[in-house]
Amino acid sequence: MQIYFSPEVITPEYQVLNVVDSANKAVGNVAFLFDEKKLFVYGILEEEGVGEDFKDLVTPYIKGMTKAKPGLDVFSCLYVGCKKIKLNEKEEEK
Repeated sequence: MQIYFSPEVITPEYQVLNVVDSANKAVGNVAFLFDEKKLFVYGILEEEGVGEDFKDLVTPYIKGMTKAKPGLDVFSCLYVGCKKIKLNEKEEEK
């Protein structure tokens, strides 16, 4: 199953994006919240089988945002089903 972002709300302070499948059915969501030097990313996806696709969709989006604001610290909390996913290997389990 392929998944895509579908914007729900976009403001200068935050973005809320639905994650939809090829039939335009919502299968999750992700929110990006901006602070002066911080970016908070919260997301959940219902379908466990597309966890890598979700990671592959979110990662370049975050990289693009950090290009717009160099020096931005990124904090993420992403779940696929009930399992937390890491965007990079440097993230520690808490």
